[in-house]
Amino acid sequence: MNSMVDVMEAEARAIPAAHETLLYVDGVSVSFDGFKALNNLSLYVTAGEMRAIIGPNGAGKTTMMDVITGKTRPDTGTVLFRGDQDLTKRDEADIARLGIGRKFQKPTVFEMHTVYNNLEMALKAPRGVFDTLFHRLKASQATRIDEVLEIVRLTASRDRLAGALSHGQKQWLEIGMLLMQEPDLLLVDEPVAGMTDAETERTAELLRHIAQTRSVIVVEHDMEFVRALGVKVTVLHEGSVLSEGTLEKVQADQKVIEVYLGR
Repeated sequence: MNSMVDVMEAEARAIPAAHETLLYVDGVSVSFDGFKALNNLSLYVTAGEMRAIIGPNGAGKTTMMDVITGKTRPDTGTVLFRGDQDLTKRDEADIARLGIGRKFQKPTVFEMHTVYNNLEMALKAPRGVFDTLFHRLKASQATRIDEVLEIVRLTASRDRLAGALSHGQKQWLEIGMLLMQEPDLLLVDEPVAGMTDAETERTAELLRHIAQTRSVIVVEHDMEFVRALGVKVTVLHEGSVLSEGTLEKVQADQKVIEVYLGR
């Protein structure tokens, strides 16, 4: 009986708790030619959390994502993933393999390939010369592609060339390509820029769905879209955290009103 209890306790410890810190950023500073893009930035994101990051141009949002993904090395500070993975000592490819995916504002898809082929090429699988030449799609991989097509609402467009998709559909396809990598954390930069109202609403639904199984950081300027996400908001200003809380809370914060909302 005791051994069964021990096994159950061990399994419970092995499953990450929903409130467990997934990304830990502490005291991070980055300077470019004397300009402090990040100034003692500290924040954390828990497992299964979606967080919205807002702030004026030059607030440090892009630099923050560059540091998390290994594109930029911080001058000082700590960036940990899953508790003990030091991201400041890893390159971009290594960080991607650890389980961090990034979507830039402008969608990058293979326009001369079909939607299905784009997802197939994004599979989390060996990518050596031999694997590429002799790759055959496994049943489990085909099933996963079908699942992702459904998630990003592109099942009906699976055989269309990616270049023929609307702007919003290309954004969803790229998010789908990230999902094929099975990341634990997605960084999404201004996903609804240039979208129609209907596409914006669908994107909010998509990100809320994704956040049920993984963590998501969304950088965005569209306050109505942030409101639709219904998540905790972090306001950056001059490279550090100015305010945090619900959108209603930060919009009522006098400091935020003065430096960002302008009213």
